[in-house]
Amino acid sequence: MDNSLRGRTAVITGGTRGVGAGIARAFAQAGAEVVVCARRPPQVPIQGVAFRPLDLRDTTAVHSFFAALPRLDVLVNNAGGTPHRLLTDAEPERHARVVELNLLAPLTASLAAYGRLRRTRGSIVMIGSVSGSRPSPGSAAYGAAKAGLESLARSMAVEWAPDVRVNTLVVGMVRTEQSSLHYGDEAGVAAVARTVPLGRLAEPSDVGTAAVFLASPAAAYITGASLLVHGGGERPAFLAAATSGERDDVGRRRPGRT
Repeated sequence: MDNSLRGRTAVITGGTRGVGAGIARAFAQAGAEVVVCARRPPQVPIQGVAFRPLDLRDTTAVHSFFAALPRLDVLVNNAGGTPHRLLTDAEPERHARVVELNLLAPLTASLAAYGRLRRTRGSIVMIGSVSGSRPSPGSAAYGAAKAGLESLARSMAVEWAPDVRVNTLVVGMVRTEQSSLHYGDEAGVAAVARTVPLGRLAEPSDVGTAAVFLASPAAAYITGASLLVHGGGERPAFLAAATSGERDDVGRRRPGRT
């Protein structure tokens, strides 16, 4: 426990599993009083973390939730996600719901939390995605929403300075309890991990410690920033297709000889 957030209260939306639970644990370990809110409680209680039921798409309920908090120092807008769905495989209303959850809900929560955060000169951390900066076939609405979320954070940072800092974590692939839905069995996860320069998927704790940093006094002069948490990103596809050079032991090509 580094105690960098002792005495502060943090709300993590959708913090009951996966990345959100990792963020909640990291804030609790940093000494914060942590509240997670989601429609359903965590299947496994998180030590040192309180749960409050909340549907983030219900604007009235969101405002009532934040108005009832005695104190708020940090809001982490983590709730989000999407099923794999090609654009032509669904009606526009389904894609609109993805945008609502991943962009409009964080906007609603931020507006509802603003008054509390202003009093404590607090901060907001948006949980973005690399999908917002590259093509995202099968999750186009999600990628568009995440791109919008990063832009929203930059505008918030300017409008709400100096009272509230607003930053974004741009998150890459994370290993969670639902990884098999995206990457398949252990062999599939391992194969995907080899495409990441650091050689592994992120753990929820990696995202959590980055979020704690942005919310902590160590980041007091950081606002409107986007911090990449993606293990170095993705190797360009042309490197695998190129015919020059030799492959190393994990299938990556070594530079060609002269």
